[in-house]
Amino acid sequence: MSAKENKIARTPRRPLSLDPMARLRVRRGATSTGALIGVALITAIAAFGVMALLMNIAERKQEGRNPFFRVVELTDDTHDPAQWGKNFPYQYDSYKRTVDMLRTRFGGSEAEPRTPTSKDPREAASFSRVEEDPRLKVMWAGYAFAVDFREERGHAYMLEDQTYTERVTDFKQPGTCINCHASTYEAYKKLGDGDLQAGFDKLNAMPYSEARTHVSRSVACVDCHDAESMALRITRPAFMKAIAIVKESQGLPGYDVNRDATRQEMRSFVCAQCHVEYYFAGAEKRLTYPWMKGLKADEILAYYTETGFKDWTHAKTGAPMLKAQHPEFEMWNQGTHARAGVSCADCHMPYTRVGAMKVSDHHVRSPLLNIANACQTCHKASEAELLDRAETIQSRTAFSLGLALDALVELVNDIEARMKAGAGDSELEEARGWHRKASFLIDFVSAENSSGFHADQESVRVLTLALDYCRKGQNALRNRATSIPGVARAAQ
Repeated sequence: MSAKENKIARTPRRPLSLDPMARLRVRRGATSTGALIGVALITAIAAFGVMALLMNIAERKQEGRNPFFRVVELTDDTHDPAQWGKNFPYQYDSYKRTVDMLRTRFGGSEAEPRTPTSKDPREAASFSRVEEDPRLKVMWAGYAFAVDFREERGHAYMLEDQTYTERVTDFKQPGTCINCHASTYEAYKKLGDGDLQAGFDKLNAMPYSEARTHVSRSVACVDCHDAESMALRITRPAFMKAIAIVKESQGLPGYDVNRDATRQEMRSFVCAQCHVEYYFAGAEKRLTYPWMKGLKADEILAYYTETGFKDWTHAKTGAPMLKAQHPEFEMWNQGTHARAGVSCADCHMPYTRVGAMKVSDHHVRSPLLNIANACQTCHKASEAELLDRAETIQSRTAFSLGLALDALVELVNDIEARMKAGAGDSELEEARGWHRKASFLIDFVSAENSSGFHADQESVRVLTLALDYCRKGQNALRNRATSIPGVARAAQ
């Protein structure tokens, strides 16, 4: 080996090195590879997310096209709500919750335990309104309501509570009473051999005890829904006739509610089949809604006056009396919500979201127990503020109602005292007429279950009119006493 070769051999090898630009190119290459991997990963995740979203949208669209899964075939003869519940589990679940008994400040009732008897096997019932407020006994003296009248419970109890009230067990009542407290569609169809009107007429004319054997449950799905289309429908002939009269007065002759009503109207009309003022017309006791002169309390009173109808004769005054019955539809019609197009169902059965579906809540109850869904959809105030607004209206209505009841009791006592002093029918006729009118108007507000909320100004107007009638009744007694010497001396 030469010296040159030996020198080369002894010289240690230097590691391969790159110039700065070369090293930069290497790093860039590594970074680019990592970036590509990252981009690919993000793209894959994004693609998966988009696919999942598209699948979810497709599922929700499918739900929207098919709002229920058909488990059973429903027909007009499917009367058991449990069968409907197989196709509509969400609605049926909320429907069953009407057994709840929650009290608001001015309505509703929690159960009070009671000892069952052979006449009344209930183990619980709501509190007695006539025991809580003795003025009601005076207002209804001589009528069954003075014996037993309790706070209303949920829809689940509507038939049970009517069956065992002393107004039915201790007094003779017509089958007409069943119409608003039971699922009657099946009974109408069977009794009328398929003719709804004919079956309705037959049930009306029966004694209550007989009519009760033809029904088995509280109001159910078939009473408000068509079994094939699920569309809302009216099944009470009394409402069909009465609403046609109202519509004709509004320039719509020949009105057929099941043909001509809008869907939004039907969301109130199905409730109005029962939540109305009514009377039993003729010997056949046909259920009739007295809307021939209008829906306001004094317009209904004018109709009763024209026809000479009376429910009973007052035990203390001898006046021909009228009993108002749950006129929610009539009073709601005079309020701001009705004028704004808000239906009964919008507040008492508000929509709730279940997946992609909007489901109407069939847990029918006071909106004050469900403010978030029932009120805040339109009103953007807090729950506390909305509750306070409602209770303020109800408190003021209760105050006015109390004054009117006090005035009515005073009038009753004055007429009774004059009768005991020997006054005859001719001297008492005018005062009795004012008594009849005042009592009906006061009862109209008292029996209306919103405690004034449905139409606060109308409620106060009606109570103010009743107060005036009480005053006129007392003035009539005073004027008669001063014009008849013998009566005047007896009154002193």
